[in-house]
Amino acid sequence: MAKVELKAPIIEEIKGHVSTAKAAVIVDYCGLTVEQDTILRKKLREAGVVYKVYKNTYMKRAFEGTDYAQLDKVLDGPSAVAFSADDATAPARVLAEFMKDAPQITFKAGVIDGTFYDEAGCKVIATIPSRDVLISKLLGSIKSPISNLARVIKQIAEKQAEA
Repeated sequence: MAKVELKAPIIEEIKGHVSTAKAAVIVDYCGLTVEQDTILRKKLREAGVVYKVYKNTYMKRAFEGTDYAQLDKVLDGPSAVAFSADDATAPARVLAEFMKDAPQITFKAGVIDGTFYDEAGCKVIATIPSRDVLISKLLGSIKSPISNLARVIKQIAEKQAEA
């Protein structure tokens, strides 16, 4: 079997992840123990993130013609990629949380919703809460004044009922 035939399914797998991804974050995973890597993969899986180690040349080929081609310049040395199809900030957020306990792993770069972010940008993206958390905060801030108004009206009605 030719080398091209062996590489094609892997490149197609990466293209499949790229086609559905809202975000992709590249990290240098050098120095992680097997136990740490297992824990990291579990946390990412729970967050709905696909985390894989691919050859840099395979990723470059799969990223051609997409927004993720911007990552080509950081694809040297050991690289792992985290894709998320649901929550654009999930890969950066989960990886940054894990980096607190395992400083060996570092961000290289990421593309979130078509925008390239370097290492510092990925750290900033990691501080953004998930979409669900942001929506619940928004709803809470909308509900609070309405609840207060309802309490005041109820107290006025009770006071008038007593009189």
